[in-house]
Amino acid sequence: MSWWGKLAGGAFGFMLGGPIGAVLGAALGHQFDHGLSGVMKNDRLGVGATERVQAAFFTATFSIMGHMAKADGRVSKQEIMAARHIMDQMRLTEDQKKAAMLLFNEGKQANFPFDDVLAQFRHECARRTSLVQMFLEIMISTAMADGELHQHEQKLLYHISDHLHYPRKLFDRLLSMVQGQQHYANSAHGTGKVTLQDAYAVLGIEKSATDAEVKKAYRRLMNQHHPDKLVSKGLPEEMMTIAKEKTQEIKAAYEDIKQSRGLR
Repeated sequence: MSWWGKLAGGAFGFMLGGPIGAVLGAALGHQFDHGLSGVMKNDRLGVGATERVQAAFFTATFSIMGHMAKADGRVSKQEIMAARHIMDQMRLTEDQKKAAMLLFNEGKQANFPFDDVLAQFRHECARRTSLVQMFLEIMISTAMADGELHQHEQKLLYHISDHLHYPRKLFDRLLSMVQGQQHYANSAHGTGKVTLQDAYAVLGIEKSATDAEVKKAYRRLMNQHHPDKLVSKGLPEEMMTIAKEKTQEIKAAYEDIKQSRGLR
């Protein structure tokens, strides 16, 4: 049974305590009062167990998304739409969407334990760098929901990456890459013109890169975003669609670059 199935079924023994468990309990406690009494006491699955990491990823994603949306003092319509768009991408059930929005609302609260949730999330991920990267990509996409990256949003993103021990230099490259991916995806869907510059940005490389560097970047990104590998490391199965869409964008950008260079 999946982590969500166990959660919905009241089998909370595998769940996690700490600040993430507390946030999840605050969001869903009114529905699962009896079962949640075991969340903070019973820890049968240790740190790093797949179901535990999946629950932590889901909880951290939507609660921190809510916190980011409230960072400037108000939650915009675009930010709410961005959260719902990710839920649609994940093809969540109605119950899962309800849980995600409850977590989003928890993140908006003044007493949301932001740094503590980040610290526990990093601990639960247990060196799963590709999982942390996927989390950061989702946060960047959320911050850019209105088409811009505002100064306070960038500051908050740096705060998140620093607390997750993600090197600043790598984060700057990731930020540029996600911005390129969004522009490439929007252009490909008819809202603009796809450029070769966007394709290179998707791969996180410069146009001056050698053919060997292009292939290396492509293979690295495909490996990092491989849906099955990410799920095995703790990405909730519901988020596989997001990973698949990213691999499709990476493939499309690579094909554009190959064609421009006459590569096979």
